[in-house]
Amino acid sequence: MLAGHNEDVSQRQSRPDIHAKASERAAVPLAVAEIAAGRPVRLLWRNEIGGLSYLVGAGPGDCFVKWVPSQASGIDLAAEARRMDWAGAYTPVARVLGTGADEDGAWLVTTVLPGENAVAPRWLARPETAVAALGRGLRALHDRLPAAACPFSWSAQDRVADARRGAAGGWLDPADWHLEHRPLGVAGALALAADIPPADHLVVCHGDACAPNTLLGADGHWTAHVDLGLLGVADRWADLAVATWSAEWNYGPGWAPALLNAYGIAPDPERTRYYRLLWDLSS
Repeated sequence: MLAGHNEDVSQRQSRPDIHAKASERAAVPLAVAEIAAGRPVRLLWRNEIGGLSYLVGAGPGDCFVKWVPSQASGIDLAAEARRMDWAGAYTPVARVLGTGADEDGAWLVTTVLPGENAVAPRWLARPETAVAALGRGLRALHDRLPAAACPFSWSAQDRVADARRGAAGGWLDPADWHLEHRPLGVAGALALAADIPPADHLVVCHGDACAPNTLLGADGHWTAHVDLGLLGVADRWADLAVATWSAEWNYGPGWAPALLNAYGIAPDPERTRYYRLLWDLSS
């Protein structure tokens, strides 16, 4: 995540975003210090692969800087910037100010968006407001982004192929998956994932529709989406399966129906099960 920086409270153990504590004293990467040029730098989050996100500045002209170490695999900030530039013509996303890379890592600099992420303390205390905003925000994203004009894919076919390559390379570990998928093992999960359900409706998916990646304004309405590194055309249930899962991780059991109601769609247990399994295999 970039602007959304609170932890997504899930059973998932792979690649969690960890809210940075004020007591942490992580060294600021040289590239981030150069971008700051003497302005205040505040660490907002870090993840287990060493990715860091900073708020730089304290007023007009402040920005976010997302930085990943050079050894981090599967993170392409230049590709994320391209997706943000494309999506920004249709829906509220942060404006890209710059990207770069050196021998230590890569970075993405963006404007600061209004609002706070949907798992900020005030919204955890008002789950009915937050969950409704998540559903309406995701529907707006799907309605606004033109799938026919989108140059990016997040199809199940591509993701299954990526998962197979990951299995061949020994990169898949069921211990990183959610509890219900671990007993399948890699071979069993791949066999199920090969049976892709027919698409319900192709849209431009967010690609990581977890609650922290939607920003809410003070009035409880969604204002923007962040963390668009996987954005691409796919069945809308690829997003909905994860969004409803995240609603229950973050706000408690029973909130998935409220999100679907706000989105304006009936439950689809088959596609939900499939895309949750694919999430574990390909993220």
